[in-house]
Amino acid sequence: MMVPAEKELRTVLARFAEVRIEHDVRPTGRTSRALENVTYTLCVMTASRTAEEALRTADLLIEQYRTTREGVAQEDETLAA
Repeated sequence: MMVPAEKELRTVLARFAEVRIEHDVRPTGRTSRALENVTYTLCVMTASRTAEEALRTADLLIEQYRTTREGVAQEDETLAA
């Protein structure tokens, strides 16, 4: 799987949350299509087949981004010392 950039993944996750809430509160044909579209995008980005699987994968990716950032910061501190 190609790993999506963190910024793009976070943007799609935010859009998913926004559309999901909007659809749950006031479902219409437009919100249904928007939810289908953003779910599809999230699934493609995470190489997943379902929204649930895509969300789990996205969580793991975000954790990896955080861990990588922390590792780089520690290396920078070591080099600076």
